[in-house]
Amino acid sequence: MDTASVIEAAIKSIILLLLMTGGFAYLTLYERKVLARIQVRVGPNRAGPWGALQPIADAIKLIFKEELIPASAHKFIFILAPIITVIPALVITAVIPWGDTMNLFGRDVQLGVADISVGVLYITAMASVAVYGITLAGWSSNNKYAMMGGMRASAQMISYELGLGLAFISPIMIAGSMRVMDIVQAQADLGIVKWLLLQPLAPIIFLIASIAEVNRAPFDMPEAEQELTAGYHTEYSGMKFALFFMAEYIKMIAVSAIAATLFFGGYLGPFVDRLPWLGPIYLFIKIILLLFWMIWIRATIPRIRYDRLMAFGWKVLLPVSLLSVFLTAVLVLLFHVGG
Repeated sequence: MDTASVIEAAIKSIILLLLMTGGFAYLTLYERKVLARIQVRVGPNRAGPWGALQPIADAIKLIFKEELIPASAHKFIFILAPIITVIPALVITAVIPWGDTMNLFGRDVQLGVADISVGVLYITAMASVAVYGITLAGWSSNNKYAMMGGMRASAQMISYELGLGLAFISPIMIAGSMRVMDIVQAQADLGIVKWLLLQPLAPIIFLIASIAEVNRAPFDMPEAEQELTAGYHTEYSGMKFALFFMAEYIKMIAVSAIAATLFFGGYLGPFVDRLPWLGPIYLFIKIILLLFWMIWIRATIPRIRYDRLMAFGWKVLLPVSLLSVFLTAVLVLLFHVGG
């Protein structure tokens, strides 16, 4: 790899990290505004015009909050756990293409950090790492509520990752490749309507499982206030708590970007072939719409009981995921599509 390629990769990585961390900050504002609108409230409106500076005010508050570590906690693991949780959330989007190749400063630049042949496998691997941080946070706190939250999180995430992984198989079969750019190109060749008709269940399964993966309502049992105080992050405060908070919201953005790319065309849209700079805009709009759906779910569906959550994952979602793979395989053979 030449020096120019290394510099290009570094610049794109920095841009992605800034977008994800900035996106996390303003996703909290977006969620509070949407929830307020749904619940007929005003929402944040004091810090800056229309509450636009509220995320900055929240960040300053968390930076200056006192950091507490329980005397009986395993201090090294206690400090390390939030970092282990947030890093996979940041790096999982490295294989998501923002757009097609553009000529910038006399150089053809692929709008994406990495374009690897096993991009979907990379996504599944990174998604499964985050559970270690949550489980270690619960264990290292030496608190029964936190330990119970960590155990719930690990059981929940492992259970719903089965459905999530099986949902990935459908676009792989249709495109005949695990490379994310190939999957986007297959959607361009087939058209988004035919693409969804060939895998009618996979997008629904992915969206349900992804909510469970990021511990969002109604699947937020690992931090259920009524039962576990705050679950795995009961003993965390200040910036350590902020890292868990950051990881959850960054993962929301990440799974929305993955869903948009694998099932809803990614950066594809009208005139994107002639105007490549429209690609990131189309992807951003799709992510915003998917985030709105996740917030809407939180505002309208109550938290379900833990035994029912696990029963749904194993007795409903897993069999439907297997049916989805079989159905897509049959449709791929019938219509002679795929790699």
